[in-house]
Order: sequence, then C-alpha cells, then structure tokens
Amino acid sequence: MRSGVIVVYHLSIQLPFAGIIWQLLHHLIGFQRLGFEVHYLEDTGGWIYDAVAETFISDPTRNLTMVRTALERHGFRGRVGFRDKSGEYLGISTTECMQLLRDADAVINLCGALDPAEEHANVRCLVYLGTDPGQFQVKLQQRDPKTVRCVAAHKLFFTYAWNLGSAGCLLPTGDLPWKPTRPPIVLDYWSSFAGLPDSGVFTTIGTWENKGRDIEIAGEPYSWSKHLNFLAMADVPHQSYQTIELATDLKGGPDYERMKSAGFRFRSAIPLSFEVDEYRKYIGLSRGEFTVAKDVVARTWSGWFSDRSACYLAAGRPVVTQNTGFERTLPTGAGLLHFDNPQEAVAAIRAINSDYPRHCRAAREIAGEYFDAAKLLKPIAQAAGL
Repeated sequence: MRSGVIVVYHLSIQLPFAGIIWQLLHHLIGFQRLGFEVHYLEDTGGWIYDAVAETFISDPTRNLTMVRTALERHGFRGRVGFRDKSGEYLGISTTECMQLLRDADAVINLCGALDPAEEHANVRCLVYLGTDPGQFQVKLQQRDPKTVRCVAAHKLFFTYAWNLGSAGCLLPTGDLPWKPTRPPIVLDYWSSFAGLPDSGVFTTIGTWENKGRDIEIAGEPYSWSKHLNFLAMADVPHQSYQTIELATDLKGGPDYERMKSAGFRFRSAIPLSFEVDEYRKYIGLSRGEFTVAKDVVARTWSGWFSDRSACYLAAGRPVVTQNTGFERTLPTGAGLLHFDNPQEAVAAIRAINSDYPRHCRAAREIAGEYFDAAKLLKPIAQAAGL
C-alpha cells in the first residue's frame, strides 16, 4: 500500500464533546499508524456549540483550543485547521489548507460533516464516511438537490449501517454502492483497563433527546432519538438488581422523574464530556454499558453499531445494547449481548453478572477482531487507491 497524505473533515470543534473527539482521534491515529501523513480540517459553517450556555455562538476560540490541545497530545501539532464565519481558516492558514487539499491523496468526509465546495472539486478522492445513517439516505432517495450535489462530489461511500442494501434493512440505498464498515478503535488506548476493578455500575453517555433528523419511510415515521427506547426500558434496573447510570443532559421533568423512580441513576454529561481522559476513565472503570439505540437505526434493521459501545468492548467491559441487526455480523452472547424487549435486557445483565470475568474477556476479543482501527481503515485507504 502506497503511503500518502490524508485529510479528515469532521465536526469536533463545532461539537467538542469527548465522545465526538474520540471518534475523530480513532480515525486520525488509525490512519497515521498505517503510515499516512494525516491532517484535520473542519468547515461546518463557522457556528460552534457552547455546551455551558447550551447555544450556538460564532467565537470558536474555546472549542478550537480544546480540540487542538487534544489532537496535539496525540501527534497532530500544526495539522488542525478550522474555517470560521469569515471564511478564513484558523490554526493552519487558508493558503496552506488550499494547498493541502490539492496535495491530498484522499479526503475523508467523516460523519458527512463537510458540504463540498469549489475547492473540493479537484480532490483526488473524496470519501463519504457516514456514521449516523437515516436522514442522508432518505434525502438521497427523495432526490433532495443539496444531497444529490453532495453525492456527486464523492467517489466512495462507506457507512456504519452494515446491513444497508441487504435483505431486511429498510433504509434506502439511493442507488449508491455503499461499503459497510464499523467504528475503528485504537485498542491500546483502552486496554489498560483490563483487569482493573470496576465501579459496579453499568453506564452509558449521550444526549437524552435528539431532535431534527426524524425520517419517514413508506409512510412510517422513525425517530432520531434514544429517549423513547430508554423509557421503554425503565424497569430494567429494578428487575435486574443492577445499578444503571445515565450520563446525559436530562436534569428534570417527567422523563427524569419516571426513570429515576424506576431505578436509573443520572449524572451530568457536561463536565465528563469536556475532557477526553475523564471520558475514557468513566468508560474503562464502568462494570459495562447498558444502552438503547435510536429508533431510526433499530427498527430499520440497519446493522449500525455505536463507536462508544466499541470503546467499552475495547476496555474489556461487556455491552448490553438494543438490537439493530448487528448480530448478523458480530458475535453475541458473551461480552456483547443484545435485546429487543425489557425481559431480554434483564436476562442479559443477569447473564453478565453470573460470570463477569468471562464476559470481560469476550468483550476484549470482540474488540480486537471486529473494531481494530488498522483492520477497518486499511480497506478504506486501499479503496481510495493508497
């Protein structure tokens, strides 16, 4: 495989949460370890999210500093550029960024964060890497003009929806030759937790209610949020005799009271999500993960799998998660257990607690076999001609 220059676009500065930054880092470090010169650019429209004020603002200083510091610690000093509201790049100059795009052997549009512009027209190979399937596929099927233009700028299309295009998956392909992949994990960043005592608590991290990307397929609505599926699992802690903590943004209201009275414990995700090492420690010292999937990836039988859940597996912590059809291509029953209803969720937690060391070993084995960054990113680089 010929070495070369790879540019990755993402949205970590716009949304500088630790889980999102880790998603980026796994791709950057993974490509770098394959021998490529890797750079990070972001062009998400200039507006960035202030998690403290819970609103979007135009001043990127704090977010840019936070993300750039995290990336520099992992070998990417001088390789981070962010386009602000003025249209100019910060970090790397605009002139340098334009030259970088001309020189790049491949540009990875991670999460579909980039809306390709004139400067991307002559990129050697622009790769769409979709991590959150649903809306993009439906808009393409509907021939939405902006989505069609975006597709035309790309040469390759990868997706975390492993079942996309196969029997049983309800998501439309938009007649694109989608290539399935999974969240890449740089395993040695998580392996240090193997064998350490756990907190005794199953955990997960994320936004309680996502809004804005609900879809409709064949007249059936699908929600782009997890909260409805969490509410359906409200009795799992009491029935399984297991403490479950949700690190999220839910602070009060009917959903909060319902889940808390049913036995769930809550923790604010904001301080935890400001520091990549604290986020990693929280996952690594948990007893395991208990979580649900968004309706849009679960009921469509997409085969999608969470990059956060992959981090738990890499840390040697078992995962109990809602089925999305991923059991077609991932081993389940030890280390990774899936459910379709509360009774199955309770049974999965009890099974893990009945032989915890075995499930921890199985979790690490699954991570090594199915989520190793080198194994997942090498085919992407090869498809791009590198």
